[in-house]
Amino acid sequence: MLDLSRLSALKAIAEHGSMARAAVALGYTPSAVSQQIAKLEREVRAELLERKGSGAELTPAAWLLVEAADQVTAVLERAQAQLEDSRGVPTGRLVLAAFPTACRGFVAAAVAELSGRYAELDCRLVELDPNRSTAQVVRGEADVAVVHDWHNTPLVLPGSLSASPLGEDVADVVLPAGHPLAGRETLTPSDLLGERWISQGPGAMCHEWLTRTFARCGARPDIAYQVEEHESQVALLAAGLGVTVLPRLGRRALPAGVRAVPMRPAPSRQVSATWRGQAERRPAVRAVLDALRRHWDAATVPDGVPGTGKPGDR
Repeated sequence: MLDLSRLSALKAIAEHGSMARAAVALGYTPSAVSQQIAKLEREVRAELLERKGSGAELTPAAWLLVEAADQVTAVLERAQAQLEDSRGVPTGRLVLAAFPTACRGFVAAAVAELSGRYAELDCRLVELDPNRSTAQVVRGEADVAVVHDWHNTPLVLPGSLSASPLGEDVADVVLPAGHPLAGRETLTPSDLLGERWISQGPGAMCHEWLTRTFARCGARPDIAYQVEEHESQVALLAAGLGVTVLPRLGRRALPAGVRAVPMRPAPSRQVSATWRGQAERRPAVRAVLDALRRHWDAATVPDGVPGTGKPGDR
């Protein structure tokens, strides 16, 4: 019997075109993926990859296995969906992954609703950035993920995943109240050239948005403070350090020493839910998607104005 995890590694290489990109998508190291492929080659007694520069080309034997992996995954997903559907209500364990501001902004309320409504549904939540959460959905470690992609930094989803947009989330420039630009009505990227930035580190989508935005101005942002959590970024702002860009979703009321100023053009990110296409018939998946849509529509922005389904538009 072939090992499904090894088949998944091969399938990821087929989808992403290289060992390194497959490793990122799966949340593994390139060495771990290479070991999985080596073991699979020994199992099937055939060469599966032809290394070409930084990429990898699948052999005819490998493509046969990728097709088989797709079929096996689809059969298992359909069987699970049919079993749950026969019970008539959402049942079993479902793992939902979401990025931090989504967890705060609306996902926690959705999970609470599901827990209270469906006694036989065991909904679990894991906080992950979009790249890691989509990898977990692909591998079957998570069932649904709430993800985002910035307008100039798109998130590329594997073909095996389905997605449904929830809405748009706009971000603002956030500065110490005593900053010379804090009194402006709006700001542009050119206004912020030469500022010291607070941002997440390389690899994070917010970091990529920032570097791409300033590349269009022919400059690189001076990221003086690499801080992952938004609340920690606000603490640095309150101490008078740097400037940053913060989305409105999940943002708590800012302290008195910090001010948010709209940016033009307004940076925004599309928030979506994604899941494996074969799992769509599962009542549990449908229930989670419905709950996410309801609580996105009920989300609030920092001033407490009731949501309309687009937290960035208020």
